[in-house]
Amino acid sequence: MAEQDCIFCKIIQHDIPSEMVYEDEWVAAFKDLAPVAPVHILIVPKKHLSTLNDATESDTLLLGKIQLAASKIAERQGVKENGYRLIHNCGKDAGQEVMHVHYHLLGGKTLGWSPD
Repeated sequence: MAEQDCIFCKIIQHDIPSEMVYEDEWVAAFKDLAPVAPVHILIVPKKHLSTLNDATESDTLLLGKIQLAASKIAERQGVKENGYRLIHNCGKDAGQEVMHVHYHLLGGKTLGWSPD
């Protein structure tokens, strides 16, 4: 998928409305439209990477920024103390539906192995 056709790139550029909960120079985060938990936030790097397999050594700082943003978002969403899950799916067989690296932050309830 070309970057200009990527729905997450369009959300990052504010071409498609979303309920943004966090944004900095590296990362954007917004509420999932089909939440599987009381808190379900998508965290996406502003740089388009189709899958984690496309990341290189030059993306090390970016990947760390995503992890740090997740902690900040969890605190803002009120789930940092009780716990949250950060999920990343890489590729079709893992369930990745949008070909732009993204993480699901889930919380607000006791989570079993499956987020359902």
